[in-house]
Amino acid sequence: MNTRKPTLGEFIIENQASFSYSSGELSRLLNAIRLAAKVVNHEVNKAGLVDLFGSSGDVNVQGEQQQKLDVFANTTFIQALKNRNIVCGIVSEEDDDFIKVDCIDNNNSSKYVVLMDPLDGSSNIDVNVSVGTVFSIYRRITPIGSPVEMEDFLQPGINQVAAGYVIYGTSTMIVFTTGDGVNGFTLNPAIGSFYLSHPDMKFPETGSIYSVNEGNYTHFPVGVKKYIKYCQMDEGDRPYTSRYIGSLVSDFHRNMIKGGIYIYPNSTIHQDGKLRLLYECNPVAFIAEQAGAKASNGYQRILELKPKEIHERVPFYCGNTAMVEKLESFLLDK
Repeated sequence: MNTRKPTLGEFIIENQASFSYSSGELSRLLNAIRLAAKVVNHEVNKAGLVDLFGSSGDVNVQGEQQQKLDVFANTTFIQALKNRNIVCGIVSEEDDDFIKVDCIDNNNSSKYVVLMDPLDGSSNIDVNVSVGTVFSIYRRITPIGSPVEMEDFLQPGINQVAAGYVIYGTSTMIVFTTGDGVNGFTLNPAIGSFYLSHPDMKFPETGSIYSVNEGNYTHFPVGVKKYIKYCQMDEGDRPYTSRYIGSLVSDFHRNMIKGGIYIYPNSTIHQDGKLRLLYECNPVAFIAEQAGAKASNGYQRILELKPKEIHERVPFYCGNTAMVEKLESFLLDK
């Protein structure tokens, strides 16, 4: 009996019919992301040996110091996507504006746009803590063959055809959904292939972890403060355990496996929140819902928010449905 787990490439081919659009282009796009993830993983693992620690000396559109690996990851993913002639546009956390991609080889017939955070949590690189990549994929809405426009990127999260993340940790994993469940693939570094290790991933029915930067507690909305105190109360199934890494990918991945809620509210420091709607919150929210969880800005489903700009920020609460709904109740209780 053959019990060998399928590789990511095999899984994509075998399940192509379940994709919303099974022309083969989406499969090639996911394979491009797989290739770029392997290259970035290689550099992350040797960062201390080749002077990839620390700041590059530049500041991105967010006003954040770019790390050397931010720049490397951004370039790697953009080139991998461009070289396959399968996307007509790209948005990256590291670039001010969207990138138009002219695909001469296919007469500009590419149907997809990709939005991404090439290296989430990159400030953790210097201290050897897990980081990740987050990506979101949409079908364009402007006519095929014409230059991509801003409206192709400013779509609500419910329009995503695929989303996922890569986590570079003790093992490297790709976790993604095409709207038909969530599956995780772990890299075998000896062979260079990703193998299906976490099929049909689901949040546990209950959770006991809350993930928030409590150092900003005094700046949080009253409802969030009340929820944190609720989590700390010695009552019923509480107190909950506080776990915070400082990388959205890492914190969300742990909570999806063990059960918990991720909290990044608006505050007096970040009045609109800090996480970006299009390439952080939307893809993670899509994965969360496919895994049986919930994602909210405190008052509305994340995937139903209509973006106004490509680097828009929103409050973000994501995790076990009951935990998110309890937090929402504190926000609504004026």
